[in-house]
Amino acid sequence: MSQEPTLAQRNFWNSLQYNEASKKGHYESYFFRANHPDRPLAFWIRYTIFVPKNRKEKKLGELWGIFFDGEKNLVSAGKREYPLEKCEFSKDKLAIKFPDASAKTGVLSGSIDEPNKLLWDLRYQSDEAPLLLLPENLYKAPLPKAKAVVGAPLARFSGSFSVNGNVYELSEWRGSENHNWGEKHTDQYAWGQVSGFDNDASVFLEAISGKVKVGPILSPLFTILVLRVNGKDFCFNKIASAFKSKGKYDFFEWTFSAKNESAEIEGKITAQKSNFVALTYYNPPGGDHTCLNSKIASCDLRFIEKGKDALVLTSKNGTAFEILTDRTDHQLSRVV
Repeated sequence: MSQEPTLAQRNFWNSLQYNEASKKGHYESYFFRANHPDRPLAFWIRYTIFVPKNRKEKKLGELWGIFFDGEKNLVSAGKREYPLEKCEFSKDKLAIKFPDASAKTGVLSGSIDEPNKLLWDLRYQSDEAPLLLLPENLYKAPLPKAKAVVGAPLARFSGSFSVNGNVYELSEWRGSENHNWGEKHTDQYAWGQVSGFDNDASVFLEAISGKVKVGPILSPLFTILVLRVNGKDFCFNKIASAFKSKGKYDFFEWTFSAKNESAEIEGKITAQKSNFVALTYYNPPGGDHTCLNSKIASCDLRFIEKGKDALVLTSKNGTAFEILTDRTDHQLSRVV
């Protein structure tokens, strides 16, 4: 894929994947996140379609919002659910309308009243081409059942975000615009993203370690990563090598490493338990998972391109970190 950052590319990867005729069930999310360039402050907003398998009458539009204030050791989350027929998603570009929120390329606005009162009015821009977590040919393949694209890496967000009446003014916060979808969630995973490191704001990382069920059997752990450096994507995402790459995570630390013919990478992502919030993610086949969500985690990364010196990167509190789990020993109660 060309690195030319065109609106046509963004629209292509933001096109709606929901097939109303399908009986398999479906989830589809457009989410936005950003961090203050220096302070432990961040937000996350998510507009979601949820359609349970064989029960389309229960389909929902879900609106999520979270603000993370590491200086006050405070995480404020909210969620609203609507009948999906009250929500609009464009089929060929990023254009979303909910009763209390909207999103289009470069503009976000909305509000949530429970359990916290959140209000946002944001603008963003990115000069980057979309970043694909998977090899491009897999996006139309039946497997994996969950797909993810970063529509706008290294985006810069400005505007305001109000939390229970306390207004945070944003200026050039580092973040991203994202799109993911599938007929079921990856059964277990640790996911991370850094949109600009402290010592090199031009580098972007997206990574996941996870397991999927094949029938009743849980697969071995796989790890895939993509690192964008100086406009070039270093992809450690071939399915054949994903199960050879290393990953290990628990609450609340994750280490990973991978290599290919041109480069190698290793990293560690961590966050304090108090910087997470526990969310309930409905699963289209039935049941739900708990998503432990932090957007003010830390990341230490070491990358070596063949024939070059090592690149050592650090993000003190600008890292997105999520763990999807069925376990309950994380000792976090579900908030939304």
